[in-house]
Amino acid sequence: MTTKDLISILPLMILVGWACILLLLDAFITGDKEGWTAIFAALGLAVVLGFSVAQFGQEYRTFNDMIVVDGFARFLNVIFAGSGIIAIALAYDYLKRMDLDRGEFYALLMFSISGMLLMSMAADLIVIFLALELLSIPLYVLAGFARPKLESEEAALKYFLLGAFASGFVVYGVALCFGAAATTSLGDIVSAIMAGTADLSLLVTGAALIFIGLGFKVAVVPFHMWTPDVYHGAPSPVAGFMAIGAKAAGFAALLRVYLAALPSLADELVPVVWAIAAITMFVGNIVAIAQRNIKRMLAYSSIAHAGYILMAFVTFGQSDVAGDTVAATLFYLVAYALTNLGSWAVVIALEQKEGRGLNLDDYFGLSTKYPGLAASMAVFMLSFIGVPPTLGFLGKFYLFRTVLQGGYVWLAIIGVVTSLISAYYYLRVVVNMYMHEGEPAVRLDPWLRLVSVGSAIGVVLLSLLSIPLFNWASKAILTMF
Repeated sequence: MTTKDLISILPLMILVGWACILLLLDAFITGDKEGWTAIFAALGLAVVLGFSVAQFGQEYRTFNDMIVVDGFARFLNVIFAGSGIIAIALAYDYLKRMDLDRGEFYALLMFSISGMLLMSMAADLIVIFLALELLSIPLYVLAGFARPKLESEEAALKYFLLGAFASGFVVYGVALCFGAAATTSLGDIVSAIMAGTADLSLLVTGAALIFIGLGFKVAVVPFHMWTPDVYHGAPSPVAGFMAIGAKAAGFAALLRVYLAALPSLADELVPVVWAIAAITMFVGNIVAIAQRNIKRMLAYSSIAHAGYILMAFVTFGQSDVAGDTVAATLFYLVAYALTNLGSWAVVIALEQKEGRGLNLDDYFGLSTKYPGLAASMAVFMLSFIGVPPTLGFLGKFYLFRTVLQGGYVWLAIIGVVTSLISAYYYLRVVVNMYMHEGEPAVRLDPWLRLVSVGSAIGVVLLSLLSIPLFNWASKAILTMF
């Protein structure tokens, strides 16, 4: 192990070490230990965020090319660390209000984020599997953090069982890829394909199995069954973080594996991916219409947005569109992160014990009593639909542009049609807030207020200043092997 190896994974080492120290501090701090634990956790993530930003422009290929630190990894690390800080702000008052204020929450969150950091840098199939487990196992525990609440225990059990099942697909796929190319290194797999020594039929099978495992993590149809129940039963800050963190990590692995190492398999895989993207957009948006619980509605919304991102991924075999595929995906993940975490802040503000405050009817009259909160939620709903001037509109614009550049006109049409369908259930929330009378019970602590209002301002402001952000995403191109 060289100094260069250690420097390349410095943010990851800092985060893991900080999480371990946090567990020890939690055992010795007296008084408001959860408050101090939350502060220390946020400080650790801020340090990681600072290191990730400071190392932009530097590129490392370390640990015998098992780790690649490039602009792609740095961009995603900023998303993961930033989302983690916001998740801590969402959880601080929520955990106290729900009698869940246990310090290990923040350590588990940091361990999960460390798995996401590793996923973005992984250039070997074995490292990808290790990262997948490192990010998933803490999330299994966090999903059941509201024990002995039955819904939370059910969420953790379902997530664990289906997650373990999906991990089996990934392991089997890795084994088949190793059998096909005699290596698990993405760079060496490319070399084996180019040299004609790889068994392509076996490699296609392995790639398909890996896609199934990662498809579970990003929640695309038909690997989405866990999503509504887990989002419903898990503590709301966990569900909000899971919706962006796990999804971004899954797509990071998909882009790294398929776009950088397996574009030659596009002819065999693209028709299946095309169909999955189309079905995911339809199922997520249509089933969301029937939901009366806002957490379940946001769960199906998350499924639909996975379909939108997968729509751009369909072009992974076209080298002339590869840069736009990466840039559009990263830009959309930023837009979705801000919109999603902001909307969950509003959900948490209205949520009460025993699941009260989670029905759509509980949003009646919110604009009269809390106009700022209602306006923020309206911005988030419009951004989900893709209405200008919001970041969600530009995110979908870049995704659709990439799909059209790839020649998949019908897939883009399906994306537009499903976006129109989604307007029904998103606008229903706006109608409830502004066109019905009611007395919503809201607990809006300063951190929730900051996240909701700040995210709403960010969604609008960044849409007006989107060119620098998209240029930044465009420079975060995958290191090709």
